[in-house]
Amino acid sequence: MTSAEDLRATVADQLTRARARSAALTDAVDDDDLVRQHSKLMSPLVWDLAHIGNQEELWLVRDVGGREPVRSDIDELYDAFKHARAARPELPLLGPGEARGYVREVRDKVFDVLERTPLEGARLLDGAFAFGMIVQHEQQHDETMLATHQLRAGAPVLHAPPPPPGGPVGPPEVLVPGGPFTMGTSTEAWALDNERPAHQVVTAPFFIDTTPVTNGAYTEFIADGGYRDPRWWSPAGWEHVQGAGLEAPRFWSRSGDAWHRRAFGVTAPLDPAQPVVHVCFHEAEAYARWAGKRLPTEVEWEKAARFDPATGRSLRYPWGDDDPTPEHANLGQRHLSPAPVGAYPKGVSPLGVHQLVGDVWEWTSSDFRGYTGFEVFPYAEYSQVFFGADHKVLRGGSFGTDPVAVRATFRNWDYPIRRQVFAGFRCARDASPEVARGAVEG
Repeated sequence: MTSAEDLRATVADQLTRARARSAALTDAVDDDDLVRQHSKLMSPLVWDLAHIGNQEELWLVRDVGGREPVRSDIDELYDAFKHARAARPELPLLGPGEARGYVREVRDKVFDVLERTPLEGARLLDGAFAFGMIVQHEQQHDETMLATHQLRAGAPVLHAPPPPPGGPVGPPEVLVPGGPFTMGTSTEAWALDNERPAHQVVTAPFFIDTTPVTNGAYTEFIADGGYRDPRWWSPAGWEHVQGAGLEAPRFWSRSGDAWHRRAFGVTAPLDPAQPVVHVCFHEAEAYARWAGKRLPTEVEWEKAARFDPATGRSLRYPWGDDDPTPEHANLGQRHLSPAPVGAYPKGVSPLGVHQLVGDVWEWTSSDFRGYTGFEVFPYAEYSQVFFGADHKVLRGGSFGTDPVAVRATFRNWDYPIRRQVFAGFRCARDASPEVARGAVEG
């Protein structure tokens, strides 16, 4: 049982880590870059920074702390549902200096609230949930700001060491046995509403790729005319690929027979062993169909990531119940690209599946919906308003996702045409009746 003081120390550390990352992402550019909109898909970086502070003020200063507002006059400006991203540069936003001063003032009050608040006795307080929600919110926006940096033109301003080298990964696909497993969670203290509740799901046996699809494999799809052949695309996908003129993943370019990729201002030859990134759902689905496979469902992805056949138990992470370390997964912006496949042997699932957490978000075939027993908490705008067929589920986190903001139960979602996110995929396929019978008999 974690003591209240230990929990406070953990919260303070996570708040400090998140703010250091926010500062690094915004201090890396000048004020002109902070207020500029680098893509209509994204907010100016200065909006994200002040929005982080505003959410922190609303939930921790005013709600949990019961304190007077710091800047109630700006609530509407930083309400993500009031103003579309494309329109945010036209708003009377706080300037860079004002935004930095505002988030500092809010944070000072939050630390005071943290010291004085009992971390129990109400659902927002139990396990420091409200604080954990805000930590995750900031880290999620930090990943969004990292995506804005990727869309930014100009000289590189972010730097990180290269990821570790790849290694052996075993067979190209793994058989996941059929039967029940526990999906979701009812016990993870900082799990968000769409991850809840834990519930039992039964699957048929299926195969899933041992690793995410690599750049090298994806170039074969391109070379085979994949972007020009409607056989591989859904009607919506074919309409999109033609209308948008897609010919390769975003940020790829060809020089003769060689492919290059631009990442954070640096253009370099494509590493064939790295997972493909910046593909939309339609591209992932088309590749899978071309390869004679399909995308995994969300249920299949989570079973491959969590199920331990030796115990029948669902783990917190593919490697077990311990929090991620740099040896388990490529998380936290330690590197500025996915790692080659096989780079994290300590992160392999009990079934032998690699790199399910970190590197690239993975598209699944599933629409984003609430689980049976879903309950809005603490507000509908986090999850519920996005439920439906318009959004596809992504799983696993990316190299830009902080460890505090991803779990094997964590669910992300986006429109199927989006490519600015750090998204890739892996494939799955049904097991034949003979294999299914063998799996049951074995």
